[in-house]
Amino acid sequence: MAEIDYILHPIGFLQSSLKRREDAPKQGREGAPDAWLIVNDEFAEGLDRVAVGDELIIISWFHRSQRDTLKVHPRGDPAIPLTGVFATRSPDRPNPLGLHRVTVREIAGSRLKIGPIEAIDGTPVVDIKPVLPHTIDA
Repeated sequence: MAEIDYILHPIGFLQSSLKRREDAPKQGREGAPDAWLIVNDEFAEGLDRVAVGDELIIISWFHRSQRDTLKVHPRGDPAIPLTGVFATRSPDRPNPLGLHRVTVREIAGSRLKIGPIEAIDGTPVVDIKPVLPHTIDA
């Protein structure tokens, strides 16, 4: 099978009070702050009908991650045996995509205040998806 390079273009970037990886909690629900998602002007129209209170999945690119890591100690705890990255939420992985379930707190033009989110300042965002409500079949 031939190797193909795929290119992702950020739709925006995060402005966060978290400046270093060491400052970020492991998960948003573990004390992460809110942050601003600045959507690039060319994609702003895609925010139509996003509203305050909506739950979104933010897909980010962990730009400071190690891409050659295949095993980690989960949660950085050396007491936990080495585990394959595909069985963990480690940001270090071959394709360092982050998934963040957030709530829209405020909207200012093409800027969304979202949270909680554990990604650091300057993190590229590659997509936004809504959290769909569960349906119950009768």
